[in-house]
Amino acid sequence: MNKLSSSLILLYLCSTTLLAKPLVIAHRGASGYLPEHTTEALVMAYMQGADYVEQDLVLSKDGHLTVLHDIHIDTTTDVAQKFPNRKRPDGRYYAIDLNLAELKSLQVRERTNTEQQQVYENRFRGKAGFQIATLAEHIQIIQQLNRQLNKNVGWYIEIKAPQWHLDQGQDIAEILLNSLNKHNLNHKQAKVFVQCFDFKHTKRLRRELGLKTQLVQLIAENEWGESDTNYEYLKTPNGLAEIAAVADGIGPWIPQILNFREGQYVLTGYTERAQAAGLLVHPYTFRTDALPTGISEQELLDALFQIAKVDGVFSDFSDRVVQYLNQIDGH
Repeated sequence: MNKLSSSLILLYLCSTTLLAKPLVIAHRGASGYLPEHTTEALVMAYMQGADYVEQDLVLSKDGHLTVLHDIHIDTTTDVAQKFPNRKRPDGRYYAIDLNLAELKSLQVRERTNTEQQQVYENRFRGKAGFQIATLAEHIQIIQQLNRQLNKNVGWYIEIKAPQWHLDQGQDIAEILLNSLNKHNLNHKQAKVFVQCFDFKHTKRLRRELGLKTQLVQLIAENEWGESDTNYEYLKTPNGLAEIAAVADGIGPWIPQILNFREGQYVLTGYTERAQAAGLLVHPYTFRTDALPTGISEQELLDALFQIAKVDGVFSDFSDRVVQYLNQIDGH
């Protein structure tokens, strides 16, 4: 092979890498349309064309991986009516205080606040017998749809509050690894991302528990209290280098990469710094019903994909992001 041929091949490989289509990650499934994390929301997101569907995981009392965003379940289910005696002294109801059969008996509804007011008022308002799902169920559904439709949609899994689970006597990270191994999904080629807000446990997943899939460090704000991780440090070049030593990407909050003010925005430089460190950038969360003040849907998508040049985005409305990416891709 001559030098010109080698150079052309290298140029082609570089161009295809640079032009790789960003990922569309269905945030809690099609949560803009159906109650989050239900199997119905999973299937709808799959059919909308998402590349990955997200599963947030919380443990049941008997150690099952349930697909729930919160350790509390009073804002997404009718647990207060079904099991009023399970309330803790803080007034909240916890998934870990119910076994899987009890959790399966609950009806899942659209998310409310603690005063039972719907968070997104124009989203699903009915009661249709939605249930809490397990990770095993989500794995099987996506595997079977992939087989039947000849697609390769993946799982984007988050372990919620791993330190809190340990304090409650259960190791959610280890249980997840056992599940991934059981389903033959713990390898580099698996269509799986695992994500975590707690940097201690991100490192533990890779270095102690033997996670081989792609791994993402989620980035919060320190005042949110997600963990004792110093997120301000993780925004620095040194922090990003530490992340890159164990993980493949970061999941920042959109305002951490785009600074919005009075209907305008400027880049913070965080995406560029992360990508320079060799990390993918998958920010959260694009919502058509919760846009920044003065910013349109089109403007926000342009800012994310054409200005900040992120590698993917979490969205409650996968269909809208898929449509946008197809338009700019010429389809």
